[in-house]
Amino acid sequence: MEQATAAFVQEAHEILSELEDLVLGLEDDPGPAAIDAIFRSLHTLKGSGAMFGYSSLARFAHHFENAYEKVRAGELTVGRDLVNLSLEARDLLGGFLALEGDVEASEALLHSEQTQRIVARIQAVTGEGGAAGERTAARPDAAGRPDAAGAMPARGGGPRRYRIRFRPLRDALRNGMRPDLLMRELEDLGTVALAVDAGALPPLDALDPADAHLTWLAELETEAGREAVEDVFIFADDAELEIEEIAADTAAPFDQALPDAGAAAPAPRPAGEAGATAPRPAEGGRGTGAARPGESLRIAASRLDEMMDSLGELVIAQARLGAVAERISDPILETVVEEIGALVLGLRDATLSIRMLPVETVFGKFRRVVRDLSAELGKEVRLVIEGGETEIDKNVIDRIGDPLVHMIRNSLDHGIEAADDRTAAGKPAAGTLRLSARQEGGEILVTIEDDGRGLDAAAIRAKAVERGLLPEEAEPDERTLHHLIFEPGFSTARELSAVSGRGVGMDAVRSAIDQLGGAVEVASRAGKGTRVTLRLPVTLAIVDGLRVRLGGQVYVIPLSAVEECVEMDRAETGRRSGRTVLRIRDELVPYVELDGVLGLAASGEVSRRVVIVRASGARVGLVVDDILGQSQTVIKSLSPYHRAIPGLGGATILGDGRVALIIDVATLIRQAESVRALLEREAA
Repeated sequence: MEQATAAFVQEAHEILSELEDLVLGLEDDPGPAAIDAIFRSLHTLKGSGAMFGYSSLARFAHHFENAYEKVRAGELTVGRDLVNLSLEARDLLGGFLALEGDVEASEALLHSEQTQRIVARIQAVTGEGGAAGERTAARPDAAGRPDAAGAMPARGGGPRRYRIRFRPLRDALRNGMRPDLLMRELEDLGTVALAVDAGALPPLDALDPADAHLTWLAELETEAGREAVEDVFIFADDAELEIEEIAADTAAPFDQALPDAGAAAPAPRPAGEAGATAPRPAEGGRGTGAARPGESLRIAASRLDEMMDSLGELVIAQARLGAVAERISDPILETVVEEIGALVLGLRDATLSIRMLPVETVFGKFRRVVRDLSAELGKEVRLVIEGGETEIDKNVIDRIGDPLVHMIRNSLDHGIEAADDRTAAGKPAAGTLRLSARQEGGEILVTIEDDGRGLDAAAIRAKAVERGLLPEEAEPDERTLHHLIFEPGFSTARELSAVSGRGVGMDAVRSAIDQLGGAVEVASRAGKGTRVTLRLPVTLAIVDGLRVRLGGQVYVIPLSAVEECVEMDRAETGRRSGRTVLRIRDELVPYVELDGVLGLAASGEVSRRVVIVRASGARVGLVVDDILGQSQTVIKSLSPYHRAIPGLGGATILGDGRVALIIDVATLIRQAESVRALLEREAA
């Protein structure tokens, strides 16, 4: 039961996430399909919540569901007020889930002022106020059961009577079914008489308490209608169900119309006979029954991590085997090594694909962020999402949420102008924030672009001079100025706000992206807008790397950052504006000597090579002693003593057992630029 409840909670969180997207989508497309999807989500939460003991959640969800039942019936139109109310109600449902089934705390939340206020607003929207509104909290009656305030509204035509026979299948209890809670939900619909048929109960010595042997019999008098009765059992997959409407003037009293407990269960009427319902597995969508063919398999993320760790060790072992084969020079062994290499590569791709998730899973959360922030700031902002189907490693997705929030908050607060300012500048009153993703080689490019006022280069320069980041006589280009916004504590905001302005957000963005081995690029035009691009690795587990040598040490450069490799021609090097450059096909490419940046002694080798990489949108050369070749690289985290060393993104184990450090290209180039700028200032 604990496992089934945990599965319900996880699925409920997923439903709430989908529900938020659906509700936000109503502002653009309030079509019948979206309304039906919202209604089904609420109905699922209500039914499953009641089944797993989250009765307070189920009772509140019922009121929420009523509003969308009115919309489906055409009695209520979708507007901004309903969307706002739905988002508040959705958040409150999340609050019920957060209480983890604590009955007392859930009842307290159900009867809290916050809940009462939301329910009263729902009833005002649906026209269910008055006396019914006074008992909407569905407080427990003297028997400890909720009263009928949470029942479905009357369908008209007076009360009707139904005879119900509900027989769970043998394994139903193991799958999380709670027949007692289903019977309690029937009580919410009207007056119920209950009995239990124990005729199928085996002898005590053969009884398995985990098996379902009882048949539940009920007679219900209700104004809710047959559909509401069927909805009670809609998620009870593992059961046979009969619902028979009986005439009110001929029915016997409830306590006399049912067979004695222990009597044989009445034979079900044939399907199609008047007033009968053939036995069937109860309908359901997200029930707790056995998985059907074709359904996806839900497993813990920790198991994927374990599988990835094992695959990493396999890659290392395969590299060792390759080194042994190269040393022995046995053709048969080399053939086997090639076959194993191909199999490991296929296994790597398959395993990585399991960890890949569409970036929409994180993009979708920002619809609510943009909506709430724009309302708080008094601005009208339209969010456009593109490339949400682009897939990226789950661990990367988990760590880009906060950086994206920081950038979105800055765009809304500082970038996009107020409606009056935009109109005066000849722009539409509503601003546009575009969030997009695409794959480019071995990287994922995530772009946040707004059509606001753009970055103020003069203000950035003045602030940089004030803080000592630039000398007064310096005239840096716009790209250099734009990247100063990522310096710790840097902000040009004249006033602090509850949203941004303290100069910590963009620094946190760069730190987070650096830790992922990515890079940040900024482009802005005054009065036109700003575009920030995050270059992220597709995965953090295993990457293709280029092995290079410095002296007697081997280093690995991620292949996704490498554009080409060239010979180091001393005759082609020279000084241009104080920078060391290399001419490559009529293009001057600045370069740094990798051993010098890492603080190593110069190798003294005459013949050297240059690895041309792209960092922060620019081409830069890394001078090394030799290029050893390409290989799969398993990324291992550095110890706490070495993680703060700039320019290092991790380590890996080579085929001969040696440890090779992995170069963090973006951080390394930035570190080299900082050192160069410092030396130039000292020389000046």
